[in-house]
Amino acid sequence: MGSGSVFPLSSVPLILTLGGLLVAFFVNPACSTSRRALDLHDHHQTMQNGFKVTLKHIDSDKNLTKLERLQRRIKRGRKRLQRLSVLSTSSSDHNLGATSPIHAGQGEFLMKLSIGTPAETYNAILDTGSDLIWTQCKPCKDCYDQPTPIFNPEKSSTFSKLSCESEFCEALPSQTCTNNSCEYFYAYGDFSSTDGILATETFTFGDVSIPKIGFGCGKDNQGGGFNQGAGLVGLGRGTLSLVSQLKEPKFSYCLTSVDATKSSSTLLMGSVANLDNTTSKHADIKTTPLIKSPNPDQSTFYYLGLEGISVGDTRLPIDKDTFALGDDGNGGLIIDSGTTLTYIEEGAFDLLKTEFTSQIKLAEADATDTVGLDVCFKLPEDDGSGKVEVPKLVFHFKNADLELPAENYIIADTDVGVLCLAMGSASAMSVFGNYQQQNFLVYHDLVKETISFVPTKCDQL
Repeated sequence: MGSGSVFPLSSVPLILTLGGLLVAFFVNPACSTSRRALDLHDHHQTMQNGFKVTLKHIDSDKNLTKLERLQRRIKRGRKRLQRLSVLSTSSSDHNLGATSPIHAGQGEFLMKLSIGTPAETYNAILDTGSDLIWTQCKPCKDCYDQPTPIFNPEKSSTFSKLSCESEFCEALPSQTCTNNSCEYFYAYGDFSSTDGILATETFTFGDVSIPKIGFGCGKDNQGGGFNQGAGLVGLGRGTLSLVSQLKEPKFSYCLTSVDATKSSSTLLMGSVANLDNTTSKHADIKTTPLIKSPNPDQSTFYYLGLEGISVGDTRLPIDKDTFALGDDGNGGLIIDSGTTLTYIEEGAFDLLKTEFTSQIKLAEADATDTVGLDVCFKLPEDDGSGKVEVPKLVFHFKNADLELPAENYIIADTDVGVLCLAMGSASAMSVFGNYQQQNFLVYHDLVKETISFVPTKCDQL
């Protein structure tokens, strides 16, 4: 069993451009399981509580170079990490009288849905770091510009306000009651927020209509980052999220390569999110338990038990409590679809950087001003083999050793001539980002409280 991943310089057609810009080489890592496409039968037309929708990246329609695309992702990811850090710090002080908990907000992917009867179609931001589903509603006190008309509840025959005694109203972190209507306020870590009335409505996803989905009808929506869509769909672990409102609370997503700009990612919800439909061998499926935060303000997040990291054949000497979730809710590691890179605790990242640098045997390079990453090396000249060997990288989650394909942790820029590790350090909670989740079906089961990783060709779903 080898400790390295072969990095073929010849297999770069999906990202190599004439200007020699960003290149993320596609790799067949040594000792890595092969990829298998999922055999998912499209039953969504007959299933009342399950559906399949495509996900579109928020930058997919923009005229950007590959390097610009990556830089934008990394910049947004760092801002989201800052929001998560603020949340972690403020949540640990939840007894100090905060008026409303804050949530991650925003995200990297859009999903198409329709609201009301007759149905009006919108794009909404998908967010696994928050719970509330909401859209902007007329009449608006303060609404941002959105690409589609604002939803008018008076024109829908299925719109119904929720009372203050409803389960959904009681699940809100902050609410008031006016004329027995439940009014909500939901804040995000960048000080953006939505404020309005909680109601139920029929939501349609493709050919599947689901009645009485609890959502926020936002009349006062503040802050930036939402204008790519008409609102947000929370997929967190709380009562208000879309997945929790389905009869079968489970979902999976499959994110295509960041370089596959012509391919769409996939979201499977409810009854169609099922590991029994995969053609992967049982040994290829890595399943790890979810961890609950002791802090109720952090109950939305998908915490995982990360027990260690290996570079090549070397298990890093990381203290066993480094990624543990504290009794006050501090620390821990979450898996997140809206953060681009993986960020781990500073001390662990220093160990990773040192070991990775010692094994890769390439000269270090400074590319913070170009690629925007901290651990970079000079890209060697092609010796005729068309390959570069990089160390293998394994995340040891509880009950699941997840070996990452090299394209999930290596980024290269041929214009600058550097190869970089697509990870960073975190001062508060650690985050397993979407770059590391490329071409895995990531299955969330809220009944069994587990997350599973299945190697998958996501562009073939």
